[in-house]
Parts: sequence; structure tokens; C-alpha cells
Amino acid sequence: MAATKLQAFWNHPAGPKTIHFWAPTFKWGISVANVADFTKPPEKLSYPQQVAVTCTGVIWSRYSMVITPKNWNLFSVNIVMAGTGLYQLSRKLGHDYFSKPEAEVAVSEE
Repeated sequence: MAATKLQAFWNHPAGPKTIHFWAPTFKWGISVANVADFTKPPEKLSYPQQVAVTCTGVIWSRYSMVITPKNWNLFSVNIVMAGTGLYQLSRKLGHDYFSKPEAEVAVSEE
């Protein structure tokens, strides 16, 4: 049973013998790097970079569902990319537009 499933995975048109497997697998590095940046201060985040990560995730997620064979590895990595990009954008927007500057906070506390 397990050998049959492993053989089916190995011989799948988007399996490990093809670029359709390895390209999205290495793309996980971008998502992992974006998750590692969750601890980075929001003022150090880049709007263009996070917009690009988010748009790439959304566009390629859609594409991965219309190609044949369906590439679930590509779909999952791009959903995660879009999610991490949106989260980082929300952190950046919250910091830039919805937080009080520290000088105002210090004055109001006195």
C-alpha cells in the first residue's frame, strides 16, 4: 500500500522527477524568510517587497489551479506567500498610519 502511494507520487507529472516539484519546493524559502521577518520592526519592512510577495502569491495560486496537472505544492506555497505578505503589509500599515508617534504618547502620559 505505502509502496504504491510512494510510486504514484514518484511518477506523478508534478512529482520529484520534474521541475514542477522542485521549483515550488525551493520557493518555500521565500515564505520561510518572510515568516522570519515577523520579528523585524515594522518600520524596516518594505511596501514594494511585501506587495510583490502578496501579488505573486495570489497570481500563482490561481495559475496552479488552472494548469494540468494541478500542482498542489505550487498552490500551497503561494497561498502561504500571499498570507505572509498580507500580514506584513498589515503590520506596516498599522505602524505607519494607525499608531501614535512616540512623542505624542510621551506628552499625553505626563
